[in-house]
Amino acid sequence: MDVLIAILALLGCVLLGWLLADSLWSLILGCKAHVWPHIKGPDADLVSRFGSWAVVTGSTDGIGKAYAMELGKRGVNIVLVSRNKQKLEEVANEIERECQVNTKVVVADFSKGQTVFDYIERELREIPVGILVNNVGRNYTHPMYLAEVPEQELWDILNINIGATTMMTRMILPQMQNRKRGAIINVSSGSELQPLPLMTVYAASKVFVKSFSEALRYEYQKDGITIQHLSPLFVNTKMNAFSHRLQTNSVFVPDAKTYAHNALNTLGKVNSTTGYWAHGIQYALTKIPPVWIRTYIGGLMNQVFRKDYFKSQSSEL
Repeated sequence: MDVLIAILALLGCVLLGWLLADSLWSLILGCKAHVWPHIKGPDADLVSRFGSWAVVTGSTDGIGKAYAMELGKRGVNIVLVSRNKQKLEEVANEIERECQVNTKVVVADFSKGQTVFDYIERELREIPVGILVNNVGRNYTHPMYLAEVPEQELWDILNINIGATTMMTRMILPQMQNRKRGAIINVSSGSELQPLPLMTVYAASKVFVKSFSEALRYEYQKDGITIQHLSPLFVNTKMNAFSHRLQTNSVFVPDAKTYAHNALNTLGKVNSTTGYWAHGIQYALTKIPPVWIRTYIGGLMNQVFRKDYFKSQSSEL
């Protein structure tokens, strides 16, 4: 019995030590990502490190537009890929005017699936892409039970969140391999942390992005390619317009410009991050309870957001 107690005590000490070490390492990475850039200043020399051109998908609004602008401020030429030609040209003109870099626009609707990628590849054939930001994404228009979600909306989520990330990465990787440098930034979501009732398919698609990024990093680490996985929590963008609670800037709900500035500072410093310090705190706290509790809380939150949406719809009538 004494031997058994000693073994259990030893296992407990090992487990406690591992948890403490893991927490300490997370804290170190957090400081490296979010504190050190404010001391040293942001890494402005992205061109020499990764290359002179970046491709940003979903770049006419929200995080994508803010990322494109932030990259432009650091001297990177930008290829903007989205479905609205007019908005693409407006963003391109804004970036060229404010950042003094070159831009190119590619009109593509990722919801169309396989048919768009041959065209995109032709448009990018002469562009030496150093940074790919797989930002384009589609969420539910509002929290819904699965049987309520229009079939086309589900196909759009699958084609955009999973298909675009996969095929854009496959398209750009060979040229990065040849140059032995480059960075691929895959934008996921904090919803990857647990099954998320009333946004079931959206959350599942973000689990794909996380797994895809981590496996890809193993496959291409020998080629000098940085694979970064971003998992933001709530950001004040149109994607979260289903609730007024998410349309007001705060410490925990930053606007897209604030988020992109902080997130780009982490590139090359950490491989997996929320991109924003306050989101990092939320992410760490969210991971503490077991998955079933996280799932239950996520369901309760989406019930609140669902009520917000229907209330706003009724008030507009």
